[in-house]
Amino acid sequence: MQMITLSSLSGNNIQKILPKKNVEPVWVSSTRKEILSKFSSLPSEVSPLYSKYTGLTMLKPENVYFSDEENISVSEDLKIRLEEIKSSPSVLLIGSTVVHIFVPPALSKKGLIISTIQDAVNNYPELVKKYFSDNSINYEEDRFLVLGSSAFQSGFFIYIPRNIMIEDPIRIVYSLKDDGTSSICRNIVISEEGSKATIVQELYSSSSLISTSDGNNPISDNNKKSIIAEAKKQQECYFEFLECNLKPSSELEFITLQAMNLDTICISNRKAFIEKDAKMSWYSGMFGSQLCRFKTDSVMNGSGAQSEDVQIVFGTNNQLFDITSNLDHIGFSTRGKVLVKSIVKDAAKSLFKGMIKIRKNAQTSEAYLAGHAILLNKGAQADAIPGLEIETNEVKATHSASVSQIDEEKIFYLMCKGLDREGAKREIINGFVEPLSRKMGPFIRAWISYLFENKWTGKPLLLKGDEVMEQILEVEKSRYKETADIFEKHYKYR
Repeated sequence: MQMITLSSLSGNNIQKILPKKNVEPVWVSSTRKEILSKFSSLPSEVSPLYSKYTGLTMLKPENVYFSDEENISVSEDLKIRLEEIKSSPSVLLIGSTVVHIFVPPALSKKGLIISTIQDAVNNYPELVKKYFSDNSINYEEDRFLVLGSSAFQSGFFIYIPRNIMIEDPIRIVYSLKDDGTSSICRNIVISEEGSKATIVQELYSSSSLISTSDGNNPISDNNKKSIIAEAKKQQECYFEFLECNLKPSSELEFITLQAMNLDTICISNRKAFIEKDAKMSWYSGMFGSQLCRFKTDSVMNGSGAQSEDVQIVFGTNNQLFDITSNLDHIGFSTRGKVLVKSIVKDAAKSLFKGMIKIRKNAQTSEAYLAGHAILLNKGAQADAIPGLEIETNEVKATHSASVSQIDEEKIFYLMCKGLDREGAKREIINGFVEPLSRKMGPFIRAWISYLFENKWTGKPLLLKGDEVMEQILEVEKSRYKETADIFEKHYKYR
């Protein structure tokens, strides 16, 4: 097994962190080296406006290790999860190892492809190659975008054929390995013209940094002590670059449930390129990791393109959530909205950054961006930095942001009605999140509510089809989905 730190990673040694059986075309290898050469020269935060707020100082590149080891173990929890999803379109990845991939035969005949990124570059080069030399991506904007684009060890590739509607969600379950090493993933989704699909991504990390065996041989007590001492110096990180390409009149929902443990750092760059009359919907529930940095760019290239980004964040202990969502209106009469709500308690922090850009040819476009946070105690912190850049007339665009402490009078009122203090806080939080959750479908609301409940009560952050989930889902199915037009409620002309 070979180990490379993030601080020493370069084009010369990148092969040492790739799976041993990985054989890729020359055009992939050359692209890797070309893009990775930019990594060391870029700062963690390109914009000086954001530098003083960044939590990336937590990341210690010399303590982040990558390896080519493919010997993995599947936890009992993941085995249960696999049983629940294996009959639907699904993937289970642990590190760079594929545990499970299933495409229903009926969908496979229609052309649906669910594959690892390694298999995709070999088996479907005509579909993948252009995305590795895409000039629309500016790698200078983020060093971790460079990392995910060039040094990826694993990832998934999903191709949704033209005019196909996939009723069941495509389930992507990803977990870091249990040896404390980190992973880099590159994920690509192509949604062809007229198609419609939902993808659900679950992100987990090991419950323990230490494995009790190395393959078939148990680890001795003395060796275990040395491994534990070494693992405490390591930072377990997940780096990701996700690219979604929506062709004309297609619709794609991408749901992310981030439930990694509190020792993990999770850094994700996400881009959606949306063509004429297509619609991209991002739905996210952020619960885990010590540092969670998610950056989402929705690029509406075609006329009539739409994007929606809805995120719920719940931070406890000393967690830090750094959420960025940008709307880039390039095409005529495009429509975008971002809605992020954060709940932070203990010494947790949340940071919301967002920018609306409306280009010269994007007349009659509409955009709305909002970030709101509620603080459950004095030690919690939150910041919001929304922005507008408008280069044309005849548009509707606005942003809003707020950070507030929980209202003690409301707590007192609810306690007078028989609730204890914690129960009163829960009801206030439910009311805070309710307008946002209405915009999601019943299954998304149920999954987020289940993880929220588990985190509040200190249970493991893992989706399960248990009795509690069934009860939550039954309640959510009886509720309605928000239909009011936010642009008719809150906008200004420019």
